This record gives sequence, structure tokens and C-alpha cells, in this order.
Amino acid sequence: MSSVAVLTQESFAEHRSGLVPQPIKVATLNSEEESDPPTYKDAFPPLPEKAACLENAQEPAGAWSNKIRPIKASVITQVFHVPLEERKYKDMNQFGEGEQAKICLEIMQRTGAHLELSLAKDQGLSIMVSGKLDAVMKARKDIVARLQTQASATVAIPKEHHRFVIGKNGEKLQDLELKTATKIQIPRPDDTSNQIRITGTKEGIEKARHEVLLISAEQDKRAVERLEVEKAFHPFIAGPYNRLVGEIMQETGTRINIPPPSVNRTEIVFTGEKEQLAQAVARIRKIYEEKKKKTTTIAVEVKKSQHKYVIGPKGNSLQEILERTGVSVEIPPSDSASETVILRGEPEKLGQALTEVYAKANSFTVSSVSAPSWLHRFIIGKKGQNLAKITQQMPKVHVEFTEGEDRITLEGPTEDVSVAQEQIEAMVKDLVNRMDYVEINIDHKFHRHLIGKSGANINRIKDQYKVSVRIPPDSEKSSLIRIEGDPQGVRQAKRELLELASRMENERTKDLIIEQRFHRTIIGQKGERIREIRDKFPEVIINFPDPAQKSDIVQLRGPKNEVEKCTKYMQKMVADLVENSYSISVPIFKQFHKNIIGKGGANIKKIREESNTKIDLPAENSNSETIIITGKRANCEAARSRILSIQKDLANIAEVEVSIPAKLHNSLIGTKGRLIRSIMEECGGVHIHFPVEGSGSDTVVIRGPSSDVEKARKQLLHLAEEKQTKSFTVDIRAKPEYHKFLIGKGGGKIRRVRDSTGARVIFPAAEDKDQDLITIVGKEDAVREAQRELEALIQNLDNVVEDYMLVDPKHHRHFVIRRGQVLREIAEEYGGVMVSFPRSGTQSDRVTLKGAKDCVEAAKKRIQEIIEDLEAQVTIECAIPQKFHRSIMGPKGSKIQQITRDYNVQIKFPDREENPVHSAEPAVHENGEDAGDGRDTKEEPGSPRRCDIIVISGRKEKCEAAKEALEALVPVTIEVEVPFDLHRYIIGQKGSGIRKMMDEFEVNIHVPAPELQSDIIAITGLAAHLDRAKAGLLERVKELQAEQEDRALRSFKLSVIVDPKYHPKIIGRKGAVITQIRLEHDVNIQFPDKEDGSQPQDQITITGYEKNTEAARDAILKIVGELEQMVSEDVPLDHRVHARIIGARGKAIRKIMDEFKVDIRFPQSGAPDPNCVTVTGLPENVEEAIDHILNLEEEYLADVVDSEALQLYMKPPAHEESKAPSRGFVVRDAPWTASSGEKAPDMSSSEEFPSFGAQVAPKTLPWGPKR
Repeated sequence: MSSVAVLTQESFAEHRSGLVPQPIKVATLNSEEESDPPTYKDAFPPLPEKAACLENAQEPAGAWSNKIRPIKASVITQVFHVPLEERKYKDMNQFGEGEQAKICLEIMQRTGAHLELSLAKDQGLSIMVSGKLDAVMKARKDIVARLQTQASATVAIPKEHHRFVIGKNGEKLQDLELKTATKIQIPRPDDTSNQIRITGTKEGIEKARHEVLLISAEQDKRAVERLEVEKAFHPFIAGPYNRLVGEIMQETGTRINIPPPSVNRTEIVFTGEKEQLAQAVARIRKIYEEKKKKTTTIAVEVKKSQHKYVIGPKGNSLQEILERTGVSVEIPPSDSASETVILRGEPEKLGQALTEVYAKANSFTVSSVSAPSWLHRFIIGKKGQNLAKITQQMPKVHVEFTEGEDRITLEGPTEDVSVAQEQIEAMVKDLVNRMDYVEINIDHKFHRHLIGKSGANINRIKDQYKVSVRIPPDSEKSSLIRIEGDPQGVRQAKRELLELASRMENERTKDLIIEQRFHRTIIGQKGERIREIRDKFPEVIINFPDPAQKSDIVQLRGPKNEVEKCTKYMQKMVADLVENSYSISVPIFKQFHKNIIGKGGANIKKIREESNTKIDLPAENSNSETIIITGKRANCEAARSRILSIQKDLANIAEVEVSIPAKLHNSLIGTKGRLIRSIMEECGGVHIHFPVEGSGSDTVVIRGPSSDVEKARKQLLHLAEEKQTKSFTVDIRAKPEYHKFLIGKGGGKIRRVRDSTGARVIFPAAEDKDQDLITIVGKEDAVREAQRELEALIQNLDNVVEDYMLVDPKHHRHFVIRRGQVLREIAEEYGGVMVSFPRSGTQSDRVTLKGAKDCVEAAKKRIQEIIEDLEAQVTIECAIPQKFHRSIMGPKGSKIQQITRDYNVQIKFPDREENPVHSAEPAVHENGEDAGDGRDTKEEPGSPRRCDIIVISGRKEKCEAAKEALEALVPVTIEVEVPFDLHRYIIGQKGSGIRKMMDEFEVNIHVPAPELQSDIIAITGLAAHLDRAKAGLLERVKELQAEQEDRALRSFKLSVIVDPKYHPKIIGRKGAVITQIRLEHDVNIQFPDKEDGSQPQDQITITGYEKNTEAARDAILKIVGELEQMVSEDVPLDHRVHARIIGARGKAIRKIMDEFKVDIRFPQSGAPDPNCVTVTGLPENVEEAIDHILNLEEEYLADVVDSEALQLYMKPPAHEESKAPSRGFVVRDAPWTASSGEKAPDMSSSEEFPSFGAQVAPKTLPWGPKR
């Protein structure tokens, strides 16, 4: 075990002061007069010789005397032993493992102590704990509690001794528990028991019990005694300033408690050791008896107001009289009306005491000065300045102002009070002569308008007329306003306030009805829009209701004309908001949504920008086809037309209008749109759009493929006719899996039912809750007949049968591949029929079908059709160059998937050939042999390459049709002549222009490389798209040629000569002036480059249309003309007030410049004259601005002077004190210096660097060192 001592510079100096007997002169590095640094031997004295360390050596040699303080070890070690019978964990096979080891690790982590466990021969557990003292004690407590079995015992001590066991804030109890490693439970104060319970090990319990009994025994020795002493004699026992009782307590070690004068108790309490306590009681009893015999009393009358002067601050005067005369003075309590003061003491000293009492009473006086209450604050002055002048001269005088009373009270020494009274009376007389006040009545509801925003109005009046205006708070509901100050200023302020009030009385309040949904829009983000309105109508107050009130009423208040103007402005704003919130829904076939969006959202972004509308499309994974357009009605209609035209161009979409009476619309739509949805689905997904409810329109629009639109029109008219005669509805139920079978392939079965009966059958949609419900609508007899037919079909479906058919095993794979997709489709289409094929590997051709009889028959028929297709299947080849394969496939193979679905064929593309260029050399194997027979490898001239051949499998006629469809997808190329100089504009910035055209027309446009200087642009794509793309390109060329002509007109240049000193003014702050000229006249204005010496510095170049450049030139010359009339004046302005005049972020100086229409320039830091400020503007404006800033200087300079005077009395911050740079610790004649003859010490030598103690033991695991 070892310990390390760290010496700081301070502790080092402290040690040296104790080690070296004679004073050694050490250099103080920070002192003004530097002395020589100490020598190395002085600073680091050598260790004593070995002989000096022997026990019989009386005095150690050298400076290392026995005065050095021993360095205590910071790490201690304690060993605890737990006998076998007291161990909690006695499993001998798991030492170093299990719960015991976990607990030890936890204790080590929690306390920071190091534990080592070992087993003794008697199987007892030895635990060695190392660490800091508090860590070891905590670890010991945890070990006892968690590794040793616990016992408990009780010890009885008197109840009044329990608090001494607990100690202050329970500290003694915690310390006791830590020392003894036990848990000590003390009964609560309300518990009558005197038993203290101790829990822990036997050894710990014994120790704790012993300690508790020791504490109790110690308290038994102490005693408490109470002595009755008349209250009047308490001051004699305490002595002047409690000195006498303090001496007795110190001498006897007894605590004596004398009740304070304010407490009406007579007993004095003594606490301490019995013998010493008896001595203290005897001494105090003796004093009491003596004073009782010797003292007498006299009563005198002293004015009640003078009692406090007799008492003195904190009773000091009474103590002073007691000390000087030995007489106690009794003063009646403050709540008593009595003026009698009693003096108690020895007869010969009473006279002297009486004289002192009267002297104290008459040393102070109270006086009052008549002064109107409204003048009080003028007498006090700003921040108490006026009053401070008086109180500084006479600090003992107390001046009291009582609110609402017309007098000032002065209290203090008689002479001082009379002087102060004269000064205050003179001040009052002066103020009465030159000050005035007036009170006016203005309805309190106008008060906040008089005050203005952030007190702007009232502060302006105060500053302008140099008056004080006191407006009562809203809570008082008072209408009285008081104006105080200079008589003329008071009159002017009164007149202005009354004018403002009368103007407000003529104001009107108007309630504007605005829907609450628009409130937030009108207010704007962070109140920006409402701030603009308030700036536009500053006299109008606009109040919006609280959002929680759900109110539409917005209140406007202000002058009648302004309120009317503001009302019209806000009504127009609301009308625009209403107009812009018009919304329409446009149903667009889902497959065309991507075309409407365009590549990277280009199409939809263009429509939004050009129509100024908000367009929301449904999510990609949503089943909705509706696009919502929001904005102005006309804009929404325009956007709708554009979206519909895109759909119309992309497909053969027809639009038909049908006239159906508006009263039938709801019944045709049906519950939750079920009826109209069934017609739309049945007719190939056409869109049927009914007019908005309440519009009165009879026009219904049907949109979709021409054939489907006509079919939907007929059905809609037929249904409307039925509804007009008489409509009847019946609901029947069928399992959802039967629905597809009942509908039939392509709706064939359900169409036959409708054609034969004339009734409409509506099946539930995917989102409907009740999936079993089928609704039949039509005439009653037709509905009944359709109901019978459907119920018969459903009944047949409920009769489950099992049948089989023979299928050649070679066709089995077609049905079961792709996880049985074909079988799943059959099951879905034919009422959930189950089709079971024999297991793979068996040669059985028997296929089992189980389900409703009709479904089984239909499924057998379908399987037979598939087999016929498979047997009639042929494979044909379609040669298309490989470079077109990707475009034929389409994005993610969508085009090919469509062809395979439409023609029920399989299409296989060849593998891509990495190097499609034919090699002139014959193919050779790696071993050098020929690649094979020439007949197999060589391709005949003109024959298609293998990588170009697409294989189509299916029925012959279907394969031929699919081949034609594939060939139609092969892109073709046309050439368009476009002037070469327009190519870069067609390409656009980073290719954006050409990309947009390619996305819009679905073609590829190839622009030749610039070095070719070619005019030919190639367009590649489907034949159907080429004509449109060519027309679009030529249209773009026309636009660009028109732009070129316009650009030539815009490039007219005009120069104007302007003195460079006016350039910054023409440019304006942050370019504001020049930007306005540029925008107003649509020109570009170029100033000369200051760094380019070749340019004339007075020439400004204007570029744009000729007419616009001339107008811009005139505007610049007009500014120059105004600037030439301006003058500049330098004003000396104290640099200390510059910051105040400039204000935060230049706000204050900008306000002054705007108000006086001048430019004010302050000197830069480091300027020769830091006080010189330049003011530029028209002569009269410059004069007014200079007067204003000089007034501000005078006002601010007074504050600066006060602040600087205050700084003189303030202690400067520590970091401002100049400190000499530290040179560190310096010594002379060190061993490492060249001049020293001694060699440097050998740090590896144990003699030159001896160890201070044993080595630190390596950290080991709780169960001992590793083996």
C-alpha cells in the first residue's frame, strides 16, 4: 500500500516556512523590486544522511527537521472476517462464481473500493477492502448487509435521549450506522416506546449497543434547572450588552437562557453538568438578591414619540445608560398609550441616569413642512437627486413623504432638522411659483388610445411640452387625468389631450363579418399581413376574436372615413380569399396520372404556375382517380381543361353531356355512390360527373373511351326513365367468393340477367363494410325475376360436389408454377372451387375439383380451354435491333406486360450482347482450337443477329398480333432543320429545355455537337408522337427567333456623365435607389469599376430599350440635380454619445435621417477627429437636424457624466488589474546548468530518489489474484 502527496506552489512555500528556521529571501515574481532568485539548494534542500534517521538521533541534519507534517495515506486497507455460520452463501463448489461474486462486483462499482475474498481453513470468509476511508466504510456496510446473516437486538434508553442519538439532521445516526455496519431504528416522537432496534452482525450489534448506551450515559450527567427572577431584574443579570451572563457561561460551561424583553416570561433556564450548573445558579441568585436589596425606582414622563430615541437603534441607548450608570430603564410597549418611563438602580446613580434619559429623548425632534402632494415627486427629483443633496449634508435627518397628504415629515437631530426644513420650504416655494397642475376628465375607455402603442403618444406629449401626465390604471376605471409641470406646457398638453379625446369620441366602431377560417390568413405568418394593413391604416384599431370563441366578428375602430376605407380594403381581401378558395374535382384515369405529373413533376408544375392554382393528386398507392384543383374559379376551370386535354390526347377519350332532371341525381348516385359506381365499373371505368348539388343544372357529363361512353349513356338514361316511372329495390345475400362467378367473365352472366329481366344488379365495392349484400334495382316485376334467378344460382353454389378430369402430366407444370397462380385465378373466378393436381413425381393424370356444381363445371371448361391453348401453342420470332429493346419494354417492362395481357402470349427477349460490333476474326476457344463447325457459327449475310431476335409463344393468331404490336413500338427517326445559333437555347440551362420537350412529346431529341456546326436536329420516337414533337420544336424555334429580335432592341446603350461623388447616393442604401430605377424603367445600369483605372470614373452606362434608357437617364439626372443643391456641415459631437444617438442596429439614427431628410455620417474608428460628425442635405433640413442632435448630445452627456462619476467608486474587475507576466519558478546554480560543477542526479538510482513507501498492489478480482 502506498500514498502519493502532491505539493502545489502554495503548499510548497508553506512547508518551507516550517522547515527552514532562518528566514530565506525568496524572489517575489510579481513584486515591483525584483531580488535575485533562490539557489537550487535553498529551494530544494538535500535529504538527511542515513545516520540522521536513526532513533537515537536527537536532531536530524539539514533543513528536513521534525517540524515537517506527516503525510497521511489517502488509501487504507481493512480486513473483515465472516464466520461460516454467519455466511449467507455457503455453496463451497462455486467460490468466485454465482451470487456472492456478483454482489462483490456491485459493491466495488458502487463504492469505488477494491475487494479481495479468500476462504479460511474453517470455511470462514475473509474480505480485504482497500480504498479511501469513506469508500471502505460504505463497502464494509454493504458487505455486512449482503454477505453476512443478520441478527437484531433492542436497547432501552430514556425517550429524551433519543434525539442525541439521532444528532443534528440525523448526521450522528448515519455516522454510527456506518462505523458499526448496522441498521439502527429509533421510534418516532409520537411513539411512547423507548426501545431502539439494532440490526446487523453480532459484532456490529454489540458495538452499536455500546455506543448508544455511552450517549445515554453522557446525557444522564447533564441537568436542567429553571430559576424564577422578576422581569425587571433581567437586565442586571444579563449585564450591559449581555457581557455578565456571557462571562458566567464561559466560566461554568453552563448554557443560560434569559427570555428577551419582548417575551413576558420570568424564568431563566440553565443547562449543563450538574456541579457547574449549581455554581452558575448560585452566582445569578446572588446577583438577584443583591440588586433586590440595593435598588430603588423612579418614574418619569417622556413623550411617546421620544421613546424610540431613548431606546436607540437595536436598544443601544438603553445598554449605554446601563453600562455608564448601572441603572436599568424600562420603556412601556409600543402598543401601550402610557408615557411613563421607570428607572431602576442604586439611589445615588438614578440622577445621572435620569439626565441621560432626558438628553437622549431631546436629542431628536420631529417637524413637518406644508407642500402640495403633487409637488412631492418634484421635490424628490429624478432618482432622488434633489432630496439626496439635503440628506448627504445631514445624514441623520429622515425625510418622509406620505402619499395623498400635503405635508412632508422631517425627523432627526434638532439642529439638522431646522436646517433641512428651511431648505425644503425654499424648494417648495420655488416650485409653487414656477409649476402648475391641472386635472381633466376623459372617459377611461379612451385612455389606452391616448397612451398609444408602447406609450408612443403620451411620451411624445411629455417630451414636447416638458410635463408629467398621470393616467390612472385600467383597474381603477377612473376618468381623471392629471397634468403637472411648466404652466404653459400644462396648458398646451391639456389642449392636445382634449383634442385627441374629442377626436376619439367622433370615432366609430364597426363589426366586420369574416369567416374564422380566413382569420389566420389575414393575420399572416408572424402577423406580417395584419401589420401591413395597420401600417396602411394607422389610425384604425383592428381586433380579431379569440380562436377559442369560434366567432366571425372582426372589430374595427377609428375615425369614420379611415374605418370605411379599411373596411372596403379588408372586404376586397376577403373576396379575393373566397375567390381563391374555389375547389373542383377532376376524375382522371389512373394510368394517365403519371403523364399529367410529367418527368420530375414538370407538367403539373407548369400547369400550377400558369393557372395560378393549387393541384392535389391522390397518392400513388391510393385507388382514388380524383385530382383536386383549388384557386380562383376561372383559373380552376382553365387548369381542369388543360388536364382533361392531356388525357384526351393520350387516349381516345370522348365526352358526352346527358340531360337528366336534377331531382333524380341523388337516387341515381345511390347510397354512398354505389349505384353510379356500378354503372362506371360495368362500362369500362368511365367517369360520370354530376353537377354540384343546389346548382339547378340537369347536365351530367360522361367521359371515357367512345364505345364505353355510349354504353354508359344508354344505361344512365334507362335508369333515369325507370326512376321517373317507379323504382323498386331488393337486397339479397351471397358469400363474397361467389360474386365473381355470379358476375361472370367480363360481366357476361350478370349482363344476361339484366338483359332478360331489365333490372340492375349492384355488387358491393371493396371499401363497403357489408361484403355479402347484393342490391337489385328496377321495376318491381323485373327485380322479383332477377331475384329468383340470382337466388337459384346462389343455391346451386351452396351445393358442394366433387368431380375429376384427366389432364396430361406434361401440362401440369403450367398450372402449378409461380405458386399456383393459374389455379388461384380459376378459384377466384369460379366461386372458390378447389382444384388439386397430383404430386410431382407421380405419373397420374387425374385432377380433382371440389366446389359448387356450376362452379366445378365452369372450372373444368376453363381448364380444358387452357389445355387447348397449350397444345395449339406456337413460337415465332420477331427481329428487332437490340438497341430498341429497352424502349420497347418501357419503364419497368410496362409496355411488354400490357402486350402479354392483351394477346395472352409469352414474350422472351434475348440476352444483351456486350460487344454488338461484328469481329472480322473467327471465334477461337481458349485452347486455340476452332470454335466449332463453320455451319453453326457463321451467320448468313443479311440474316438477323441472335441478340436481335425476340421469341413470342402462344396461339398462332395471337402471336402474329403481338408481333405487329411489338413492331409498332420500334422508334423511327426524322430530321428537322433548325439554325445552328439557336441550338444552345433549345438545349437550355443544363439541358432543361430539351429535357422538357422530350418529356412532353415522349421522344428523344438529338442535337449535333457544336464542332459539327450542323443545322439538323434528329427526333426519335414512336411514329404517333413524331409529328407533334416536330411541330413543338418548330414552334420553339419561332419563339427563340422572336426573342432574338427583342434582345437586339433591348441592347441599346446610353452613357450619362455623373460626378463620382454622387454615385453612392444614386446607388442608395443597399442598392435601394438604383434597384428601383432599374425595375421601374426595365433597364440595366452599370457603374464604373473603381479599381479599373482605364475606365472613365464619371460614366454610367444604361442598357435597355431606347425609350426606357432615356427615362432612366432623366431619373438619374433628377437625383443629381437634387444632390447638387445639398450642403454638408461638420458638427463637433462628443464621441461618448455617438452610440446612444446611433441606437441599436442604427435604428435611432435612421429615424432622425428619415425625419429630417438628411444623411448623417459618423467618424470611423481611428479617425483624427473622433468627435466630427458630417450632416448632408438641403440647407434648412441640415440646420434642423444639427439642432436636434445637439439637443440629444446635451441630454445624453449628462447621463454619461453621472455614469463616469459612479465608476470612480466601483471596484474595477479583477481582469482589468495589470499583471506583470509570470516568469515561472526560477532558481540559480541548478545541477543542469553549465556553470554548476555538480552532475545531474541519476533518476534510476534508488539512493538519489528513495521510495516514500511500499509499492501499490496490482488490482485483482474479488476472489483473489489470477493464477
